[in-house]
Amino acid sequence: MIVSNSQPLINVLTGHRSERRPIWFMRQAGRYLPEYRKVREQAGSFLELCYSPPLAAEVTLQPLRRFDLDAAIVFADILVVPHAMGNGLTFVEGEGPKLETVRSSTDLLRLKSGLKSVQFESVAASIGRVRRDLDPKISLIGFCGAPWTVASYMVEGGGSERELARKIAYQKEPWFKELISRLVENSIEYLCVQIGAGADVVQIFDSWAGELPEELFTEYSIEPIRDIVSGVKSRFPDVPIIVFAKGAGHRHGKVYSKTKCQAVGIEAESSVDFIQSILPVDAVIQGNLDPLLLLCDDDVVRKHTLKLVKSISRDRHVFNLGHGIKPQTNPDVLTTIVKTIRDYDHG
Repeated sequence: MIVSNSQPLINVLTGHRSERRPIWFMRQAGRYLPEYRKVREQAGSFLELCYSPPLAAEVTLQPLRRFDLDAAIVFADILVVPHAMGNGLTFVEGEGPKLETVRSSTDLLRLKSGLKSVQFESVAASIGRVRRDLDPKISLIGFCGAPWTVASYMVEGGGSERELARKIAYQKEPWFKELISRLVENSIEYLCVQIGAGADVVQIFDSWAGELPEELFTEYSIEPIRDIVSGVKSRFPDVPIIVFAKGAGHRHGKVYSKTKCQAVGIEAESSVDFIQSILPVDAVIQGNLDPLLLLCDDDVVRKHTLKLVKSISRDRHVFNLGHGIKPQTNPDVLTTIVKTIRDYDHG
């Protein structure tokens, strides 16, 4: 796939000068938008929305109609991969995901390859629809969950605790290492399917990386992500990859150097100045405005947005949040943020 250099996000991720600082927001398609809530009600359930290409494409495009953004991210979920592998998955309203648990080598037997699955094909179809209707200057982002985060969901049966998953990781259970390996293989296939369908960039979300102690971090967060990056790059060497190991803190330097990604996403709790000091001078950083700030008055939002963009050159920065937009956020605040950034960069 040939990517247009007219895309600000691609230019920054590939080390070229950009006409403007690329902006997108994690969870930019979501419950804070009234138009999203209308489509979500029409879909009937969260999973039905994820796997309905016309509806998933619609909610993916909704934020681009409201805000002057530089990327769309396909509407899906980090649990698509285990679902495609045959692991039972439902979403309970107000509680989140519930998964069939994987806690032994016997449980592994029911898992299969996700390639050719209806789940992968549905997300690919959504991407194809979005790319068809998206301005060529706007990047389309595909994504997957990192193996540690996804495996934790599968072990725990949901997202509230990770203690059992960490215990199993400490014990180096052979079946758990095999689960991680299978998630790596299927994540590579899933990201490549998304790229083949039209994704310009992909992001790997390790939402719970920060909960891993140092002795487990390399083995269960960095090395599986490194293997995914390598596998995707072997087929699509020119497609940039962003890694968001949430909570990694000072370990973001190791994430960047070991995974060979094109950018690291950082959480709100990390200092951009510090992260710049531990990364190469040309490394790209994505983030990291606190989503909670979006619930504050406009003057507070502008103050912290300006503080962030003043701290890092637009040629090595992808503006984003330190995590996803909160459901109670007023959509108008995103307009304030985008205008503040545009005015500063072109002032």
